[in-house]
Amino acid sequence: MSPTPIDRDQLPSDPLVLQRLVRELLDERDAQARQVARLQHWLTKLLRARYGPSRERVDEHQLFLFAAAALAAHRDGPPPDPASPVAVPPARRGHGRQRLPKQLPRRQVTYDLPADEQHCPTCQAPLTRIGDEVSERLEDVPAALVVLEERCAKYACPKGCTLRTAAKPMQPIEKGLPGPGLLAQVAVSKYADHLPLHRQTQMFTRQGVTLSRQTLCDWMGRAASLVAPLVNLMQQQVLQSKALQTDDTPVAVLEPSLPRTKTGRIWTYVGDGQHPYTVYDYTPDRSRAGPDQFLEPVTGYL
Repeated sequence: MSPTPIDRDQLPSDPLVLQRLVRELLDERDAQARQVARLQHWLTKLLRARYGPSRERVDEHQLFLFAAAALAAHRDGPPPDPASPVAVPPARRGHGRQRLPKQLPRRQVTYDLPADEQHCPTCQAPLTRIGDEVSERLEDVPAALVVLEERCAKYACPKGCTLRTAAKPMQPIEKGLPGPGLLAQVAVSKYADHLPLHRQTQMFTRQGVTLSRQTLCDWMGRAASLVAPLVNLMQQQVLQSKALQTDDTPVAVLEPSLPRTKTGRIWTYVGDGQHPYTVYDYTPDRSRAGPDQFLEPVTGYL
């Protein structure tokens, strides 16, 4: 329904007629506001599609067609229903600082006013503490090496009959230098963070501890023997898959006797849904001897 035409020179004096005209004008204003909101929404999408950092591949002419159709409908047709929902542009995600994780340990540091500043400069009355202004700063605490001095209590019979010594818990390397935490740190740094052992030796040297690359290699060999039963069990499970997936990835291998690195291969064997395990196998080259040896016990689909 179109609003009643209004003659600016002959406005009605009947209050009821004026109220009806006001309602019609308000409805028309609301309809125009909704239409403007829609056009602004489409314009925002157009600009984001055209200049946005992660734009979708959209033909801009399609958005112009929508805008032209909306303008034509607003110009030639009746105004939209006032009860129809208004397309509100989606709120853009902010780029401000994210909150720090709550699980991180926190240390409180309090900064207080000096004693000579804890008085009012006007009346010299003592200031009363009313609260704190709290802010957060992210800090790094460097890893520290700790020497664990293990003492095993010894007991002896006064008559010389018995001598007993308290037993230590099982260690990953018996009579070895590294504790479980240090051994795990070296392994994670090498195999998860791709930090070569010779660089780790430099990091230990900066902390005042000299550990040769050969020593770290020996540690990794002993660690491999510790997890070998678990790896063998995972391999048995993977080989029971109805269909097994594998692929090789080239890796640079340090060889001190060569002027440059050599290329080895890491083979990834992925089981099916009934055997959801992933096992890695290293071979010095890309020949079929490595996969043949890994897959020798079974037959099936690869």
